[in-house]
Amino acid sequence: MSKLIGYITESFEELKSNVTWLKWEEVQSYTIIVALFSIIFSLAIWGIDEVLSNALGAFLGWLKS
Repeated sequence: MSKLIGYITESFEELKSNVTWLKWEEVQSYTIIVALFSIIFSLAIWGIDEVLSNALGAFLGWLKS
C-alpha cells in the first residue's frame, strides 16, 4: 500500500513541477477549435453516409426490377 501512495504522491509532484500547462485562454480557444472540427467532421460523415445509403438503395431497387 505504501508503494501505491508513493506512486500517487510522486505523480502529483511531477504534474506540479515538470509539466508545462497551457494558459486558460489557450485551452478555451483549442477547445472551441476541437468542438467545431468535431461538428464539421460529424456532418461530413453523416453526409457521406446519406449519399452511400441512397446509392445503395437505388442500386438494390434497380436489381429488384
